Amino acid sequence: MNATEPRRRWWPRSVRARTALAVASTAAVVLAAMGWWVHRDVYRQSTQIAVEQAVAQLLALSEQLREGVVPARSSAVPYEVVATGRSTAVAYGGGMEDFDPGTRHVMPAPTGEGSPDHVRLPVDRDYTPGTRGDMAGGTYRVLTADVGADELSSDEIAGLGIAADAKLRVYVVVLPSAAEEITETTDRLLLRAGLVGLVLIAAIAYFTVRVALRPVEAIRVLTASVTASDPRERVTVPATGHEITALATTINATLQRLDNAAAQQRRFVADAAHELRSPLTTLLASLEVALAYPERTDWPAAVTTAARQTRRLQALAEDLLLLARLDTRAPAADPETVDLTALATRLTGEHPLTERALTLTCDGTAPAYAHGDPDAYERLLRNLIDNAARHAAHRIQVTIRNQDAWVVLTVHDDGPGVPTEDTERIFERFVRLDDARSRDHGGTGLGLAIARDLAHRHRGTLTLAPRTLGACFRLRLPRAPAPAGK
Repeated sequence: MNATEPRRRWWPRSVRARTALAVASTAAVVLAAMGWWVHRDVYRQSTQIAVEQAVAQLLALSEQLREGVVPARSSAVPYEVVATGRSTAVAYGGGMEDFDPGTRHVMPAPTGEGSPDHVRLPVDRDYTPGTRGDMAGGTYRVLTADVGADELSSDEIAGLGIAADAKLRVYVVVLPSAAEEITETTDRLLLRAGLVGLVLIAAIAYFTVRVALRPVEAIRVLTASVTASDPRERVTVPATGHEITALATTINATLQRLDNAAAQQRRFVADAAHELRSPLTTLLASLEVALAYPERTDWPAAVTTAARQTRRLQALAEDLLLLARLDTRAPAADPETVDLTALATRLTGEHPLTERALTLTCDGTAPAYAHGDPDAYERLLRNLIDNAARHAAHRIQVTIRNQDAWVVLTVHDDGPGVPTEDTERIFERFVRLDDARSRDHGGTGLGLAIARDLAHRHRGTLTLAPRTLGACFRLRLPRAPAPAGK
């Protein structure tokens, strides 16, 4: 029975579109992770460059102060030089002029308690935003260096405009704006490149799957042309050796099995029709002769013949129905525990006598238990005994033994042997052999085929041991523990 996957409205139906969407989604996750990593790394390196730039500026400013030179206002980074005892800044630049430090200094004067790591720039009503953006009110990291007046000469002290005992402190502001601008630029470039890359990846995946599925489409078209009446078509197997090759090989093997099954079914129908035609022909002929010559007909004999052929037809119909049930592989009911020794003993005692003098014995004393259907086991053993009775010369021996985890039952007759090449064919349905066990001598009909199917249904095996004289059928079934109380 075919099972159909429920349709998702949001999910594309085409395999190509599904694959492209899956690949693009995976690529988006990968690119997002890579973009996040690049973003973090670019920001870290840009910040490091800004720190290094500030350190270089700090060293240059300190060197100029030790030489008594007032630093110029032009600077790549904001800076300010303050001194104790002075209300205005000694020097400033790089944007600090927007805070109007000419009237007062922005950075705190040295107090002797160490240098601050971060400084919050004040909000001044006279502050006008400069080219570096609105820095007022923000807290920034600063790098500092102290220079004492005792390191300078009197002329240098006078040139700087500080007291002889003053202490100078150089502030250099580390601005994150440069790192943020570089990071934002990189993010925009990565976003554009990522979108273009996703489109290209999805397109490449779509067309790659489309090319890869062309052999599958060819296989589908050819398989759709296969009909029950003509299952001989075969798909072309690609020579690439990839999964499509395995698929084509498997489909060809499946088609071959279907072809074999159809041929076997046709043979079975023909054989069944042949088997049914023989008793029907005999029955019809005897009835037509009796009706044509009613005064000369031996009516008891005619009715006996008609009853015998009718029973034969009934047996064939029951066998065909049983084979149909076995072929459906329907789940069996809860298994029972069957004593095969007791069953075989009863069947050998109840077996009807034939025109020939036969000795039918059962060799089995210990109970032999197996799980399964008692009626199925009875049908199995009865078919084996009936087959042996048709071909035995004088004796039929039924033996039952417990061997490890198995119950082994053998049915041996002393009739004509079965050639080695026919030890498997003899279990086919309506088989006709060319030796003494041919259809002219009763054949096997459906009995042995049903017996093997029943054995397989109960997880056992039924085999024929080749012998020069007679036949020995060996049935092996899983051994079951004895029921409670036995």
